[in-house]
Amino acid sequence: MLSACNRMRRSSEFDATVKFGLRAVQSDVIIHVWRGCNRDETKAPHVGLIIAKTVGSAVERHRVARRLRHVARTMLGELGGADQVVIRALPSSRNVSSAWLAQQLRNGLRCALDLAETDW
Repeated sequence: MLSACNRMRRSSEFDATVKFGLRAVQSDVIIHVWRGCNRDETKAPHVGLIIAKTVGSAVERHRVARRLRHVARTMLGELGGADQVVIRALPSSRNVSSAWLAQQLRNGLRCALDLAETDW
């Protein structure tokens, strides 16, 4: 579970991260990363999830969200204090294993962070 200080809650944060962040597309998730987004570096990175109704029933959406939050928590060490990450689950994410989701999330985050490093 992500701690409260790492959760993205404001729609303005979601909007800005999706609009200005770099995007990495995997087969079951899309990862948006916005590095150094004018926040204090001493704060913790923020992670937000977008799980649309197209993913499935409420039970399926919550299952996918729990899996993604669990993996996202393990990757917080790779993020800077001013980083924001939005993870969008695609409908196919409900049918894959937790290990596969974890691998896709790690690969997508690594790809987005590499893109961010080359853009600076």
